[in-house]
Amino acid sequence: MGSSTKGVNGNYDYSFKILLIGDSGVGKSSILLSFISNSVQDLSPTIGVDFKIKQLAVGGKRLKLTIWDTAGQERFGTLISSYYRGAHGIIFVYDVTRRETFTNLLEIWAKEVDLYSTNKDCIKILVGNKVDKDKEREVTREEGMAFAQEHKCLFLECSAKTRENVQQCFKDLVLKILAVPGLLENGSIVVKRQILKQKQVYNAPRVGGCCS
Repeated sequence: MGSSTKGVNGNYDYSFKILLIGDSGVGKSSILLSFISNSVQDLSPTIGVDFKIKQLAVGGKRLKLTIWDTAGQERFGTLISSYYRGAHGIIFVYDVTRRETFTNLLEIWAKEVDLYSTNKDCIKILVGNKVDKDKEREVTREEGMAFAQEHKCLFLECSAKTRENVQQCFKDLVLKILAVPGLLENGSIVVKRQILKQKQVYNAPRVGGCCS
């Protein structure tokens, strides 16, 4: 059993690190905003790495989720391993109206997770976003389900715009994490320690000019 942890703004039983990964423009930040603030708006592209914190109760447990959002691997190069380290849950996001974003999950992102993820029991969910644009769909629901089955992922389609299935995505992921004893053991204190440390690294000013 994992040990209980006390947060600064209240008590919680577990702290989990969740990653949103996928191509730029698939709606990762919109999904996160919809989940965190119950609102959706047009967002500028994420620069580098950002994270939000959400406290909620699921399955009778009080949870603190630290949800990391990234612009993509090219933005933060060598810091990529620390981004993946200690993640309990990973949300693969693609745009159902852009086939290349689905293809890249298999060719780029899934391989990256296999390479850098440190929790072998890490729970993954595949999320097809923008189902509100069904007439422009290029990736079928059946293709998404087949990918998820092959890679042992949960699967959902959602719309950050209409908020359809956004809450369900995080709830399904967390319930699955709570069912894995190894994930409950390893994360709470480590995640708490990492947040401040990683934020300082990502925000550190670069030394030297463009040609140094």
